[in-house]
This record gives sequence, C-alpha cells and structure tokens, in this order.
Amino acid sequence: MLTGRKYRLALTIEQAEMVEEFGNICRAVWNTGLEQRRQYRQRGGWMNYAPQCAELAEAKREHEWLKAAPSHILQQTLKDLDKACRGHGAFKVHWRSKNRWSPSFRFPDPKQIWVERLGRKQGRVKLPKLGWVTFRWSRPLGGDIRSATLSRKAGRWHISFLVDDQAVTPARHTMPNTAVGIDRGVKVAAVTSDGFFHDRQFVTDGEKGRYRRLQQQLTRTRKGSRNRAKVRARMNRITGRVTDRRADFCAQIANQVTMRNAVVVLEDLKTKNMTASAKGTVTEPGRRVAQKRGLNRAILDKGWHRLELALNNAARYTGTRVIKVNPAYTSQTCNRCKEVDAKSRESQAVFACTSCGHRDHADVNAAKNILAAGMAVSACGDFGASRSVKQEPVGRVTGRTPTATRSVALGIPPL
Repeated sequence: MLTGRKYRLALTIEQAEMVEEFGNICRAVWNTGLEQRRQYRQRGGWMNYAPQCAELAEAKREHEWLKAAPSHILQQTLKDLDKACRGHGAFKVHWRSKNRWSPSFRFPDPKQIWVERLGRKQGRVKLPKLGWVTFRWSRPLGGDIRSATLSRKAGRWHISFLVDDQAVTPARHTMPNTAVGIDRGVKVAAVTSDGFFHDRQFVTDGEKGRYRRLQQQLTRTRKGSRNRAKVRARMNRITGRVTDRRADFCAQIANQVTMRNAVVVLEDLKTKNMTASAKGTVTEPGRRVAQKRGLNRAILDKGWHRLELALNNAARYTGTRVIKVNPAYTSQTCNRCKEVDAKSRESQAVFACTSCGHRDHADVNAAKNILAAGMAVSACGDFGASRSVKQEPVGRVTGRTPTATRSVALGIPPL
C-alpha cells in the first residue's frame, strides 16, 4: 500500500534560493489558474486541466521566469488545482498568499528521482534542476518511490516520499473479538470505553508566554519589513513544534488502539463546522463570540480530526474497522438503563443517572454509548453516521472486562 516517508533536508545556499523560487512560481501558477477558472465560471464556461496545461506551455515561451522551475511541478500544481476545484468549486478554493502559504511542490515522475544512502544518518536524493540534495536519514524508505514532495515548515525544508511498501491490509484482525469506543473531548483528548484516558500537553507555559510576546512584537512591525518576517519565523517555529507533538501523539494513540482492537468506533463529528466562527454578519452579529472562540481553540488544540486520520491510516496495517456513528445524546444517555436526561451530566467529569442511579466518569460513559452504537451499526450492516432508532444495540464485544475505571496518560510525557 502507499505510505509516506518524511525527512529533513540540508540545502545549500544556492539550493535554498532555488526551492524558494520554485515555490513562488508554483504559487503564481496556482493563483493565475484559479483566477482564470473563476472568470470562466462567471461567464458560464468551464476550464479544466488539459487547456490550462497547453496554455502553460505557451506562457513559458513568453515568460522566461517560468522556465526556472521544472515543468513537472508546474503541471502537478495545475492538477492539484483541478482536483480542488472539482471537489469544492472554483469560488471556494483559497488563494495562495505569499505571507500565509507555506511553499510546497511535488515531483511526480519517479524515473527522475534517485536516492542514495551516504551513512547511518545521511542520505541524498537527485531531483530535476536541484541536483543532489542531502537529507537526514531518520528511517528507511521501505518501498518503491512513487513521487517526492518538497515543503517548508517552521523555516525548514522537508522532503516527503510517497512509497509503495508492498504491504497488504489483513483480512482479519489478530484479535477479532475486540472492540472499543472513543470519546473525543476538550478536557481530555480521547477517552476509550475500557477506561483509558489519552491526553498530553502540546504547548508549554513558556512557549505560550513567548508566543504572546511575539504577537505583541508583530503588531509593532511594519508590513513587508524584514523585522516582521523574522518575528513570523519565530512564531512559526513555536507552532511547528506544537504541531509535531500533536501529530506524534495522535500517531501513537492510533497505533496502540488499532493493534488492540478489531473495531474502533468514533463519533461522526464535523470538526470544520464545529469550529466555525460565531461572529455573524453586520446585520446579524453573533452571540457569545469570545466563548465560541475559546471552544474552537480547544477543539483544534486536541486534534480531533488528526486523530481520526491517524486511526484510518493505522487501521490499514492491522485490519481494524473504523466505524463512525451519530453523536447525538451520547453524553446524556445512561449506558446501563439507556435513559436520556441532560441532568444526568452533573459536571464535565461526573455522570449520575437520574433514573437508575448509575454513576461513572462522564467521558467513559459516553465512550461506552459510542461503542454500543457502533456494534448496532455493525450488526445491521449500516456503516453510515445515522442508523435506525428501532435497531436494538448488540452487547459489547471486548477482549477484556475492566473491573474499575483506569486513568492512564499515554504518549509523550508532558513537558
């Protein structure tokens, strides 16, 4: 199956200038192609990849600066634009801003990519017009290269190889009679139905203070100045470390959960809609904007969507099925008597059923409800987010029955 391998590049001064130029050219091609598509749509016409690629070849004869970048990466930029416009529409695709967009471009032809290992910690790759580029050999490739993508993150350039590792998804999980439900929250990142709490701190207090001071310093700099670029680079380094910690945490949790369970049940959460701004419009201003902004930051900080992606990726290697269920009333339903009452949720952590008196941690109770809904969906063969309310949930299938709720923090220890 296809998987990614990412390494940090060690560019020379000339190569660093070249990749910056390649990124600027790809950004110009993207924005020009997007503007052309929008103009065609306004006139009732349609523009796709083939005519734009032909016009790109003509433009390279008129504009010499387009010839500085390899043709394949420019064509790939137009392919990515075509895919984005087909999926979202030309007027919903974003422009690539010089200040906010991180340069990224792809070499799609594996015949033009050669990789050699120089030592225990170093390797090099030969790319069109860049020549041999050294990178840190942090892990083996483990497969045949299909493409290579160069991207800049937090001031550093990386290369990502898309490789075919020849792995095949198992037809059956090694522990087929195991299942778990996961409740994602803003207090604890993920709580499983067997009583495990997965959480960690992604940003330290010192980094919060430095980032706040850099934000204040940014407001005092002039737009377009070198000092403003330096401040942005320092801010990006902090956010880059936070993003790496979050990605590593989600990958570790996904690997542990999929190795132990044949079925993983999640709530079908629309994270993009849930984190939308509450500002409203000029005629209808939003309410409780500050509270909604804080909730949005908490949701994004816990990495709900990233965890879902990590679970789907890890499930390919273990044969785990990832099921998503309707999230309605999972936190207000008693797992024992199935009574739905908002008053049963006494606090963020305490659930006390008003009907049968059952008490449990609120997140664990919600995770058990999610698991029960997932088993019902699996039993009736409906893997959608919604299911028939007449379908009675099947009893939980699990490899072990915990005697008490256990709180274990997994992943990297907090800083």
